[in-house]
Amino acid sequence: MDLTDLTAEGIRQALVSRQSSAEEVCQAHLKRIEEKNGEIGAFLTVCTERALEQAQNVDRAIAEGRALPPLAGVPVAVKDVLVTRGVRTTCASRILENYVPPYHATAVERLEAAGAVVLGKTNCDEFAMGSSTENSAFLPTRNPIDAERVPGGSSGGSAAAVGAHLAPIALGSDTGGSIRQPAAFCGVVGMMGTYGRVSRYGLVAFASSLDHVGPFARSVTDAARVLKVIAGRDSADSTSADVPVPDYEALLAGEISGLKVGVPREYFEGLSAETGDNIERGIRMLGELGCRIESITLPHTAYSIACYYIIATAEASSNLARYDGVRYGFRASSYEGLRDMYKKTRDAGFGAEVKRRIMLGTYVLSSGYYDAYYRKAQQVRALIARDFLNAFEKVDVIVTPVSPMPAFKLGERLDDPLQMYLADIYTVNASLAGIPGVSVPCGRTRTAPHLPIGMQILAPHFGEVRMLQVARAFEKAGGFELAG
Repeated sequence: MDLTDLTAEGIRQALVSRQSSAEEVCQAHLKRIEEKNGEIGAFLTVCTERALEQAQNVDRAIAEGRALPPLAGVPVAVKDVLVTRGVRTTCASRILENYVPPYHATAVERLEAAGAVVLGKTNCDEFAMGSSTENSAFLPTRNPIDAERVPGGSSGGSAAAVGAHLAPIALGSDTGGSIRQPAAFCGVVGMMGTYGRVSRYGLVAFASSLDHVGPFARSVTDAARVLKVIAGRDSADSTSADVPVPDYEALLAGEISGLKVGVPREYFEGLSAETGDNIERGIRMLGELGCRIESITLPHTAYSIACYYIIATAEASSNLARYDGVRYGFRASSYEGLRDMYKKTRDAGFGAEVKRRIMLGTYVLSSGYYDAYYRKAQQVRALIARDFLNAFEKVDVIVTPVSPMPAFKLGERLDDPLQMYLADIYTVNASLAGIPGVSVPCGRTRTAPHLPIGMQILAPHFGEVRMLQVARAFEKAGGFELAG
C-alpha cells in the first residue's frame, strides 16, 4: 500500500485499523517531497521535525485509546500566505523572506486542533498576485502533469502538492480564482466557501473584501471534511459569518435529481475547443443524473475582469502599504533618510507584478480618478452580485468552465499581463459576488500530455451543501474521468 495515494478518509481508516501509524504516513509523504519537490517546486519550507512530532502525538492518542479528531494524522500543506507560529511565512516575497510569525492563522489552528499534520508551506505568486505561480520571488512551481506547464495560481504550490501526492489535502487562498483555477490545471478538487464562511485571521491580506481561505483535495469528501473543520465564526475576524456550520461530509449523499442547473451563455465564449467539449459532457452527465439543465444569462459578466482588477488592486495598494522597512520584514541596507529607505526597501523587496498592482491601485484611488474608476467598479460589482441573485431565484446551482484553456506553458504569458489576467475570466465573478464555488476535474484533453479540465459549480450564499452534493454525485458517477 502506497500511503501517499491515500485520501484523508483512507488515512483515517488505516490508522483506526492499525494498518499504519501516523508517523509512517508522515514519513512516506516527507520522502515523496524529498524525491519530487526539486522537480515541481511545490514547497518553499518543509517542517520535518515539527511534522513528525505532530504525527507521534497522534500515534500516542491511538495507543491510549483516545477518540480521534476528524483529520488525525492527515498530512496537510499550507499556502505560504497563511501565518504559522514559529514557521517562516514569506508570501513568496523577498520583503518577508525571513519573517517568522508568533501566531497561527485561524484556519491552520483549527486544522491542527483536528489532528492534521502540517508538512510545510507551499509556493505561490508573490502576495497571491498572479495566475501561474511564476511570480514567486524564489522559484516557479511546475504542473505535476507536465513540468513544462504552469500549475495555475496563485495557489499553485498547494494544488501541485495535492496533484503530485505530496500531501492529500492543502490550504490555499482564493481572491479571484486562486484556488479554483490551479485546481483545474492540476486535476484536483479546489473550493472556496461563501465570503466569511472561513476566517481570514492570519491570512496575509491581498484584497480584504475578496480574500477567501479554502481547501484542495483529491476527492469531494475530503474537501467537505476540511471545510467542516475550518469553517465558522471567529471572534478574531469581524468579517467571519455567525452562521451555523453544517456537517458537509454527512450531507454529501443528498439527492440531486430534480435540481435546476443553470448554464450561463456568457461563459462559453472564447473557450478552447477541448475545454468546451469536456464541460458540455460534464453538463450532459448532470442531466443524466436527473438534473434539469437550463440556459441562463449573467449579463454583466463582460465587465468582471475590469471591475475585479480595479477593486483588487485598490485594496492591495492599501494593504501593502505596511511593508515599508520600519515595522517588520526586509529593510534596505543603505539609504539616505526615511523617504529613501521606503523607496529602496520596496523597490528591492517587491517583484514586478506586485509593483504593477500597487501602482494601478494607487492610481484608481487617487484624487480625480476615484469616482471614474473605483466608485464605478463598486457599482458594477453590485450589478454582478445582483445577476447571481436573480439567477439563483430560477436555478439551484450554476455550472461553468473554470478557465478558457488548460494549463499553459511556463513563460507563455509572463510578458503579457492582460492575457494572464484573462485566465481568471470565469472565476472572478463569484469572488466579486461573495458566493461559494468549487472546481472539480472534468476529463482531460485528447492529446498528450492529456491536461486536466476543470468544471466550476457555483451556489447561492451559504449554499455549500447543495454545491458539494452536486460535485460528489458528479464524482461518484465517474465525471472526473470523462473521456477527452
